[in-house]
Amino acid sequence: MSYSVRISESAANEIELLPKAEIPKIFSKIERLSLNPRPPGCKRLVGLPEKLWRIRSGNYRIIYTIDDGIKIVEVRGVGDRKDIYK
Repeated sequence: MSYSVRISESAANEIELLPKAEIPKIFSKIERLSLNPRPPGCKRLVGLPEKLWRIRSGNYRIIYTIDDGIKIVEVRGVGDRKDIYK
């Protein structure tokens, strides 16, 4: 069963600031989350009040939440690996 994927306004703004060559790769990864929100290589971020997950796309990270009850994946942040966790 597929999930709906939503991109938060802040994540959309972060995507716009990425290098143009990276944007199609990021969107491809985000689209695939609708079929499998926990793909190989994904990690759950620990130590946070919210259950966040992350996947890699080169040097960039996509941070998102999963609601299995209503089948929604919400992308919360996208950024360079050295900056995204701050």
